[in-house]
Amino acid sequence: MRMAKAAGNTPLPKARAQVLHTLGFGVPATSDPHHFKIIIPKASTGKVQISEHLGLQATSNDNAVIDRVLLDRPRWTAIRAEVQRAFNARLAAHGIKPGTWKVGDNPVDRLLGKEVCVLAWAVEQMEMEKIPVAVRNWLALRPEERWWLFGMTAMSTGGVMDAGKGWRAALKHALGDVAQSELLAPRARRGKSEQDAVQTSLGLFGEDAP
Repeated sequence: MRMAKAAGNTPLPKARAQVLHTLGFGVPATSDPHHFKIIIPKASTGKVQISEHLGLQATSNDNAVIDRVLLDRPRWTAIRAEVQRAFNARLAAHGIKPGTWKVGDNPVDRLLGKEVCVLAWAVEQMEMEKIPVAVRNWLALRPEERWWLFGMTAMSTGGVMDAGKGWRAALKHALGDVAQSELLAPRARRGKSEQDAVQTSLGLFGEDAP
C-alpha cells in the first residue's frame, strides 16, 4: 500500500516541448514553403537533380521552380554521406528530426538547400580524386559563408545549364584546392569573432535568416 501510495504521489513528467513537424531535411510541413528538392532516380546511372522551389514567394508559375544543378551519380555518391551527417547535426541542434536520402523526392530546408548547391556546383565537373578535398573545405565553411557563396553564384550562373561558367568555375577551383578554400569566403564574415559566428548560426531556421 505504501508503495502504491508513493507511486500515486509521483509527479507526472513534464510535457515535452512541441516538436516542429517537418519533411525530409527540415522543410516545414506547411502549405507550399520555400525549399529545395533533391531528386534521386531509381536507376543507378541516373543523374541527381537539385531544384529550388520558391513556393508562395514565386511571382508566377513560370519561375516557381528553378533547376539548379544535375550531378552524375558517382559525384553525388561521393558527397551524400557527409552532407547528410552535417545537416542532421544542425537539425538536431534545433530539435528537428533528422533526414535520410532516399530514391525519389527529398525535400531540403531552403538554407540547407543553398549550402548543398554550393558543394554540388563545385564538384559537378571536378576530378573525382579531388572531391574529398572539396567536401572537407565545404565542411570548414560556416553556414553564412555558404549562403553568401550561393547568392553570388545564383545571381549570374545559378541555372542547370551554367556548369563551368563564372562563379561555378570559381567554386570548383576554390573548394578543390586546399590552399584556396578561404579565398571566396566573404571578408566581413572572416573578420567576425567566434562569439558572433555562434550567435549568427543560432538563427538558422528562423524568419530572420537570409
